[in-house]
Amino acid sequence: MSSYPVALYLQDAHSMAESTDFVRYAEQRGFHAVWQADSRLVREATVPMAAFAAGTERIKVGSGVLDMWTRNPARLAATFSTLDDLAPGRILCGLGAWWDPLAAKVGVDRRRPLRAMREVVTVVRALLNDENVTFSGDYVQLDGVELDYVNQPRRAKDVPIYIGATGMKMMELTGEIADGVVLNYLVSADYNRRAMDALAEGAARAGRTVDDLDRPQLVVCSLAEDRAEALDAARLLVTQYLGQQPHIMAASGVPESLLEEVNAQLTWPATMEEIEAASHSVPDEVVQMLCAAGTAEECREQVDEYVANGATCPILYPLGPDVRAMIDAFAPAG
Repeated sequence: MSSYPVALYLQDAHSMAESTDFVRYAEQRGFHAVWQADSRLVREATVPMAAFAAGTERIKVGSGVLDMWTRNPARLAATFSTLDDLAPGRILCGLGAWWDPLAAKVGVDRRRPLRAMREVVTVVRALLNDENVTFSGDYVQLDGVELDYVNQPRRAKDVPIYIGATGMKMMELTGEIADGVVLNYLVSADYNRRAMDALAEGAARAGRTVDDLDRPQLVVCSLAEDRAEALDAARLLVTQYLGQQPHIMAASGVPESLLEEVNAQLTWPATMEEIEAASHSVPDEVVQMLCAAGTAEECREQVDEYVANGATCPILYPLGPDVRAMIDAFAPAG
């Protein structure tokens, strides 16, 4: 049982029907939110978000996260306005700057991501606030645009905007302009401490403090009765990120030599066979530094450390064999 709010994170490991059942169960057990990723080219986020929202009554539903490049900001606002129509007051908009080589391979030039993120957040928030927006930026251009309600009452939509920040400059921007941050997974406690400093610096620019920001954090949680089984399940995901998103790994202090070794064996896309082969290079201590992996008690202790270092709500990404057992292990007390 946890003494802090907890959330569930889903990606693509389970069918849509299974995922929806997990979300209903998490709601029954008192989970605060569910977040769905839109990361690799495997499962788009807003369709499952709609399924989760339609199948539940109380749990909040967030994008953890959508990339800001591939949807026009006006369409982004319309999408989240629609989700809010489905589940008023329960939708959370998480946006991110994506990653290479995937972005480059689909023709997205992630030029000046800080500037682009500032512009996107500014106009999406204004549109959701039922404003008419004219904006001429480096990335966003809108000319007298609004959400053109015809058959429904006009109202501002209560959709907080979160930024999925990894680098410290994006973290500062988040502290300045966002309602919250989606802190990344596969990071260390030391990374969290640096992130809190950067968020506080950005928040000060807007006349507020880090405590004015919601700070949910993705946490890989590989829970099993057999500790070795739990570590091996987490090792595969760690290996994939070492090869495909080394910027996250480097930010957490993973040795450059290990990054180079794994990167020589896989990048994006990668097969499971390639990931398994490269995983033999990843030691237990790296897995334990970046994940909550082991028995239920060990996982709770590791998640507690993220909370102690700034996370307001762990977003648990289940990798173990029994998702419901993980939900039960972290269900809020009372």
